[in-house]
Amino acid sequence: MTSSRGQLSLSAIEAAIGVVLVLGVTVGFALGVPSPSGREAQLDAYARDTATVLADEPPRHGGSTRLAEIVRSEESFEREKDALRRRVDRILPDNLMFRVTTPHGAVGYRVPDGVPVGSATVTTAHGDVRIEVWYA
Repeated sequence: MTSSRGQLSLSAIEAAIGVVLVLGVTVGFALGVPSPSGREAQLDAYARDTATVLADEPPRHGGSTRLAEIVRSEESFEREKDALRRRVDRILPDNLMFRVTTPHGAVGYRVPDGVPVGSATVTTAHGDVRIEVWYA
């Protein structure tokens, strides 16, 4: 008895696999991958820059830096919060809103829901200071 089964040639199988591979790569290039949003990265950079400026500034009344003075006590925060708000407002471009949160309170605006936000945190001897920025 002879078998009447057909056999697929190995060359045809290799060709089919090659076609599927080439089509997969072509579709990958055609559709691409989503690019990361530059907005969040830019906002993080603004927040880091603001934190760096504040962390490097000398204190107005006492302490090692401006941020250390602000978080040293509730009294120092209350005394310095208006000056902090004005200083951050001068550091950032006009199209940005901000919030600076300390262990003793916050200055700036409430962060709205659903908007990209950049942030930076500075650790001081008396607690963390978090700076958040977003586009107005």
